[in-house]
Amino acid sequence: MAHLKETKLSGELIYDGKIVRLERDTVRLEDGTEALREVVRHPGGVCVLALTEQDEVLIVRQFRYPYQEITIEVPAGKIEYGEDPAECGRRELLEECGCTPDCFEYLGLLYPTTAYNTEIIRIYLAKGLHFGAQKLDDEEFLDVERIPFDKLLDMVLNDEVHDSKTQIAVLRYAALRAKK
Repeated sequence: MAHLKETKLSGELIYDGKIVRLERDTVRLEDGTEALREVVRHPGGVCVLALTEQDEVLIVRQFRYPYQEITIEVPAGKIEYGEDPAECGRRELLEECGCTPDCFEYLGLLYPTTAYNTEIIRIYLAKGLHFGAQKLDDEEFLDVERIPFDKLLDMVLNDEVHDSKTQIAVLRYAALRAKK
């Protein structure tokens, strides 16, 4: 068996929900022993760092049930199976913030939790924003705010923004701007 490789021997479905599937697999490790792996299967998501002409970032505040708190996040959402990630990002930006961009640029991807989750989040930068009406999903409640980019960067560095995709998007864009 190859070094740093695990081979699936068998698996069972534990839960199949609206957003995630939970599976338990038996794997063979590189030393020949067997182990159990619980895996949350997720179709992936996108997040969008949307910048206004005044260098403000559109953020959403919304209640996140698992943490029982209101979070600060860039607009984001789940990719539907088979959906183009960029189209998902544009759709989420329109739904949550009511805007469409002239420029929509891919900034990279992140694995939010590598130990047990298959989710991959693609990060986009949106500029040249045109504003209209929000098109929120059923059961979606959020407030949209504009925060100057430098202030949001300080908020990330001062531990005021806990959402990982927002932290990564802000830090990645700050690093890209510093290189120019």
